[in-house]
Amino acid sequence: MMNWLPFRPKGPVVSVIRLQGAIGAGGRGLDDAGTAAMIEKAFKRGKPAAVAIEINSPGGSPVQSSLIASRIRRLSEEKNVPVLAFIEDVAASGGYWLAAAADEIFADRGSIMGSIGVISAGFGAHELLERNGIERRVHTAGKSKSFLDPFRPEKPEDVARLERWLSEMHDYFIDHVKTRRGAKLAEDPDLFTGEIWIGARAVEKGLADGIGHLVPILKARFGDKVRLRRYARKRPLLSRFGATLAQDAMGAVEERAGFARFGL
Repeated sequence: MMNWLPFRPKGPVVSVIRLQGAIGAGGRGLDDAGTAAMIEKAFKRGKPAAVAIEINSPGGSPVQSSLIASRIRRLSEEKNVPVLAFIEDVAASGGYWLAAAADEIFADRGSIMGSIGVISAGFGAHELLERNGIERRVHTAGKSKSFLDPFRPEKPEDVARLERWLSEMHDYFIDHVKTRRGAKLAEDPDLFTGEIWIGARAVEKGLADGIGHLVPILKARFGDKVRLRRYARKRPLLSRFGATLAQDAMGAVEERAGFARFGL
């Protein structure tokens, strides 16, 4: 009967959102457009005591990582709601970019964190074409339009340009992590080399604040009566009926490859 009393005090509410998968990986990956509604509701519905983010991502698009993280920070500051991140298997590269948007980061003893770097991967097949007597024909207006063509030998100027872009993006990533983690970060020359750390070692490096799981941490912080209100992404109507099956399949392959880099 007590549950039906209209003025019975209730425990504080913590909004919980889940960021699972590769970032920007086709139709099934994480991107700002697909997560915006979920994140907005988590901060704006009612008066949450905090927003908790469950993260399990090997990374992906740096721009989508930045857009999602920026939305989280903007709403946190506008609504004066703290953000706690809980890392599961991995928060690497763009996945750690997302985690760094939180005010505090917690992880499992086996969680993989870090990989603060930028990568560009491709292939070269010009020798294969030559051996099979195939001629590659490309016509452009603008000397930079045919850039790193995989069917032609690499040009030193193209490689230099790519390395400059990667370095600029890496600096952006480092600035984000330093801004968010500040003095918590250890003085370690390997911190921004793309190296990864697991569990307690990541805590030592300042990449996380402690070892702990979502429910125990939230109960310790907000009391045993804390209520969790979960929010999830909504998939487009057509995708629910298999209309984007091919796109989802390609996204799944890309996502699987991302996790496989960390033995997952």
